[in-house]
Amino acid sequence: MFLGEDLLPLLLLALGGALVMGNLLALFRPPRETKEGDLDRPPLGRSVTMIVVGLVTAVWALASLLSA
Repeated sequence: MFLGEDLLPLLLLALGGALVMGNLLALFRPPRETKEGDLDRPPLGRSVTMIVVGLVTAVWALASLLSA
C-alpha cells in the first residue's frame, strides 16, 4: 500500500493536531496589527468548537494507531 497501512489515521492525527494548535494560537496570540475589515480577535465560539473537533479527531486517530 502506498505510504503504509496507517496513512488515514496518521493524516487524521495531523489534521486534528493542526486544528487544535492553530485555533489555540489564534486565541492566545491574535494579530498585533489588523487591516481594515479584519477582526481584532477570532470568534470565541467558533474557535472553541474547532478545538473540540480537532481534539476528538486527534484522540480518535491516536487510539486507532495504538490499537492496531
